[in-house]
Amino acid sequence: MATIVEVTTVLLGQLQKPTMAFLMGGMLLAALGSKLEIPAPIYKFVVLLLLLKVGLGAGISVRSADAIALMAPALAAAAIGVLIVVMGGKLFSYWSTIPKSDAMATVGLFGAVSAATLAAGMAMLDAEGIYYEGFIGALYPFMDVAALVTAVVLARVSETRVAVSAGGGTAVLGKGGISLGGEGEGSLVRSVIVDTAKSPAISALLLGIAIGLFAKPGSVYASFYEPLFRGLLSILMLVMGMEAWSRLAELKKVAHAYLLYALLAPLAHGLLAFGTGFVV
Repeated sequence: MATIVEVTTVLLGQLQKPTMAFLMGGMLLAALGSKLEIPAPIYKFVVLLLLLKVGLGAGISVRSADAIALMAPALAAAAIGVLIVVMGGKLFSYWSTIPKSDAMATVGLFGAVSAATLAAGMAMLDAEGIYYEGFIGALYPFMDVAALVTAVVLARVSETRVAVSAGGGTAVLGKGGISLGGEGEGSLVRSVIVDTAKSPAISALLLGIAIGLFAKPGSVYASFYEPLFRGLLSILMLVMGMEAWSRLAELKKVAHAYLLYALLAPLAHGLLAFGTGFVV
C-alpha cells in the first residue's frame, strides 16, 4: 500500500511540473473543444529559438571539452540510433499485415526522436536537478542521421528484394528508388544525409552548435536564450498537448502493433540509452 501511495505521489508531483502541466493543459483544452490556436508561424519561431538555445549551449560546452573524449558519446549516440531501427524493424517483421515501408518509417521516427523531445527532456532534467553534460545537444544530429539513414536504406533493401522476386531481375538501390543499374547505396546514403542536414530542425541546431563553438555568444546566450527557454518550452508543450489530443481519435484506425510499440518502445530505448551512457 505504501508503494502505491508513493508512486501516486510521484506521479502527481510530475504533473505539477510546468512541462507536464502545460502538456496536460493543452490536452484538456482540446478535449473541451476550445478554439485556442497557436499560429503556425509563432510555433515555428518558438521551435527555432529552442533549437538555437540547445545548439548554442552544446557548442559552448564542446568548445571547453576534450574533443577526443566526445568521440565515444557521439559514436554511442549513432549506434543507439541504428540499434533502435534494427531492433524495431525486426520486431515489426513478426506482424505480416504491416508493410515493411510503414514499419521502417515508424522505427526511423523513434530512432531520430525529435528536437522538441530533446528540449523537453533537458528541461525536465533541469527541473529535477539531475546533472547532464552540456554537449548533449551536439549528440542529437549523430543519432538522428544514423537512424534515418538506417531506416531508409533498410526500407529500400526490402523494396529491392520484393522487386527482384516479382520481376526475376537484378535491381540496385538508386537515388530515385529501384532501378536496373545506376546509382547505388552510397548515393542514397549521401542523399539522406544532405536532406537531413538541410531540414529546419537540424539546420537550426547545427547553426547554434557552430556559433557556440567558433564564436563567443556567451552574453546573448545568458541574457536572451537561457531566460526564455522554459517560457518558450511551455508554449511548445501546450501545442503538443492539443495536437496529441486531436490525434487520439486516429488510434482506432491504426494497427494495434503501433500502439503497443508506442507505449513500450520508449521505455526500452530509455533503458538502452541509460545503459550505454553509464558505460561510456
